[in-house]
Amino acid sequence: MKKTTIVMADDHPVVRMGVRGILKNLQDFSVVGEASDGEEALAQIAAHNPDILLLDLSMPKLPGIETLRELTHRTTAIKTILLTAQIEKQTILEALQLGARGVVLKDAVTQDLVECLRTVRDGKYWIEGKPVQNLVQIIKDLMVTPPPEQKATFGLTPRELEIVGLIVQGCTNKEVASQCGITDETVKRHLKNTFDKLGVSSRLELAMYAINHHLVEN
Repeated sequence: MKKTTIVMADDHPVVRMGVRGILKNLQDFSVVGEASDGEEALAQIAAHNPDILLLDLSMPKLPGIETLRELTHRTTAIKTILLTAQIEKQTILEALQLGARGVVLKDAVTQDLVECLRTVRDGKYWIEGKPVQNLVQIIKDLMVTPPPEQKATFGLTPRELEIVGLIVQGCTNKEVASQCGITDETVKRHLKNTFDKLGVSSRLELAMYAINHHLVEN
């Protein structure tokens, strides 16, 4: 049986040692080169022309994404599997667009690596701990933008938040009333409600609270 050749690039020797330990008794894979950064990885690829590159995303000199980008300019049929400590959707999406074929979390290497290698070797993709049948759908899912986080308002109404913003700007009650189109008495009532909700007792405390809790922009 012809062995599938592998170059692995990771700046942590213990990770490279662990991968070697997983693969050493397998008859269908052979590690032909190691690298501790992206530049070394490119040199190892040029020297050995491996079938698969195991690529750490976070490396010195030339990070994983930049290494992938460089590979797109080279005539190589190498298949890249990313090793990463955590899944960051935008990074994984960019890596897939640059030709990556698989993603393995480092804390799942022991259970996932061999199956991932065989899946990628056979021309398929491995993402989120399983073989991927529909890469287009995976990419669509990764491209979905999560809804923006709701800013905490601590029970303040939109009008109260507007007034808080004006107070932070240094406006007097009369100036607040003029800008909001309400009376001075209404401003005082809103401020009393705001003080009670936030547990503050002065305009200065209110301003500091608003800034520290991001109730106002900038």
